[in-house]
Amino acid sequence: MSTKESTEGTLEELYRSRIGEPRTDDEVRGYWVFVVGLFLGVAGVLLFLASQPQGSIRQASMIAVGVGLILVFVGTVIRLPLQPRALLLVYIGGVVAFAGVAYFVAVFPDGWSLRNGNAVVITLYGLGLLIIGIGGIAVPLLGSADRNPEAATLRRELAELDDVLEDAAADEEDLAAEVGELRRELDDSENAAATLQAAVASLTEELAEAEGEETELRRELAALDDVLEDAAADEEDLAAEIGELRRALADSENTAATLGQAVTALSADLADVETSEDDLIEQLWSLRQSQARFELYEDKRGEYRFRLRHRNGNVIATGGEGYTQRHNAQNGIESVRRNALGAPVLRIEPEPDEAAETGDAAESAAPAEPFEEPESQTTFELFEDKRGEFRWRLRHDNGNIVADSGEGYRRKSAATNAIERVQGYAGPAEYLRLDPTGFEVYRDAAGQWRWRLVHRNGNVLADGGEGYTRRRDARRALDRVREGMDDLEFETYEDDAGEYRWRLKSGNGRIVADSGEGYSRASARDDAVERVRNYAPDAHALDIGPAAFEVFEDKGGKFRWRLRHRNGQIIADCGEGYAEKSKAEDAVDRFKLNAPDAEVVEEGDGADDDEPAAEDAA
Repeated sequence: MSTKESTEGTLEELYRSRIGEPRTDDEVRGYWVFVVGLFLGVAGVLLFLASQPQGSIRQASMIAVGVGLILVFVGTVIRLPLQPRALLLVYIGGVVAFAGVAYFVAVFPDGWSLRNGNAVVITLYGLGLLIIGIGGIAVPLLGSADRNPEAATLRRELAELDDVLEDAAADEEDLAAEVGELRRELDDSENAAATLQAAVASLTEELAEAEGEETELRRELAALDDVLEDAAADEEDLAAEIGELRRALADSENTAATLGQAVTALSADLADVETSEDDLIEQLWSLRQSQARFELYEDKRGEYRFRLRHRNGNVIATGGEGYTQRHNAQNGIESVRRNALGAPVLRIEPEPDEAAETGDAAESAAPAEPFEEPESQTTFELFEDKRGEFRWRLRHDNGNIVADSGEGYRRKSAATNAIERVQGYAGPAEYLRLDPTGFEVYRDAAGQWRWRLVHRNGNVLADGGEGYTRRRDARRALDRVREGMDDLEFETYEDDAGEYRWRLKSGNGRIVADSGEGYSRASARDDAVERVRNYAPDAHALDIGPAAFEVFEDKGGKFRWRLRHRNGQIIADCGEGYAEKSKAEDAVDRFKLNAPDAEVVEEGDGADDDEPAAEDAA
């Protein structure tokens, strides 16, 4: 049956179970039309209360009320046992009323007056309701009643028989479908029976084969009995072989124990070697903390010379020749630093005559005048600033500020300790050549060796990210980055704080370097990546001691110097800029010369508050 027939059957069944037995089909249909009309009318009234006069909701409410009223009238009339011509008139009236509703949709709101409505709409709608009323009231009253009750009864019975026949036809289709299904199941059963027969035949054949295999197995079992008898005879031989193998295993275990002891001994030796290597490294670093310092000065003829003076005041070595330019004398100092350590000693024996001449010359030579070590021309001033922090500055005797702490300390003792560190680090501190970048290999406070790439503007462009227990491991990591830049891959990203960073990865995905700090803009991060890519392969590397001097150019084009501790902290800076790089280097030399022996005074003992520029400091 179709969906429509199923729906009508459901509505009719619900009517029979809840209301009663209908006398005609129109009785059930009229009831449900009445119900739909009632719901539409109520919904329209509710919408009307919540709508504006000329709004779309008002239009929808009036349509719902109009259609609902039509359905209520039509449903009420067609439930009655009326003649066909009365029902026809009711349907015609419903169509006319619906035409009035449709015309209302077309003219609302412009053609609809809030006071008088629309004449055409009201006329059509009222005419339709009038025709429905005539069909439901006037036609039955004016028409002739059915004079033959028996004929009416027969007609009802005939209608019921028609319904029964329709149900029987539907049941016949269902029975035909069930018969077809049973026939298919019967065919399947016959096929299954044939399959079972074939399976039985196959099992019979397999059973015959199994009986043959059983006979074969019995023969094999007899052969196995013979083999077992032979095995019993060989059991004693196997037991002897097992004993021999056990003895060999015991010997192997003894050998393994001996090898384990040897490995343990080798591991201990290796640990001793590594410890000795670390001790040698520490000794090397202690040797690099020289007890002497180079002095660069200008002689009476206007030539630049250098000499190496021990801390006790003795001159250990001199340059032997003068230089017309200061930087050439500085290069001579660097050459001595590079080549003196490890240089062989060659003893030259003079000829007898030459020795005699040399001796006479020596006797006739005037004794060398002892050199008086110049006193420090600077003084450390310890003072308290306006914010209550303690600071220090190194002031020349001419009043100029040579250097300052660059930061304040909450306690006076901390500032005093900072001065002592500067005095201890300034003399042996080396230069890091930033052209324009340089690598620093240093040891942090936890004893870990690390490296970083420093730009001449003072910014740290990159660091290794991880520490190493041995200095050479940090140096190897640095060399891998410097030499394998083309094989490494830069990865840029944004961290959780919204800062832009980069990291450098090897081919296996391991991070070998990172930016160390975040950037507020992606463009600044990308510029840093390009600087590392371009500068790192040619950057100079320095294994710094406790501290190192850095000469750099600031954003204003001024050259400055600072003393950086190996932990990265700036412990001293010049405080002022210089127009030329050579003047900044001269200032470093003056600082190295004067700072270690400078007197420390507190403000009020002769220190002034003014801070003249450092560029022209003597």
